[in-house]
Amino acid sequence: QVQLVESGGGLVQPGGSLRLSCAASGGTISTYVMDWFRQVPGKAREFVAMITWRGDNTHYADSVKGRFTISRDNAKNTVYLQMNSLRAEDTGVYYCAATSQNYWGQGTQVTVSS
Repeated sequence: QVQLVESGGGLVQPGGSLRLSCAASGGTISTYVMDWFRQVPGKAREFVAMITWRGDNTHYADSVKGRFTISRDNAKNTVYLQMNSLRAEDTGVYYCAATSQNYWGQGTQVTVSS
């Protein structure tokens, strides 16, 4: 069973940057489309970004387009989310997932606040 572990969250001021990582263990994720989602209390989990298994195609939610970049290193079995120009509305728990396999991480908290 593949396990996904996110890291890199924290508190950052508006306009700042964070880089999230999602490390997989117990199996390879190199052949899966990988996604990032986020959730705030009281709201549904929302899609943030996806990347194909080769990393040759990506897709972003309109709210993060131009500010966030998803990438992957299949040799390291890891997916990344570079988040720039962060806003208060980006606050939430960020999850990585291989939704085709129903693999989800436990999430990492991102708080954007001055």
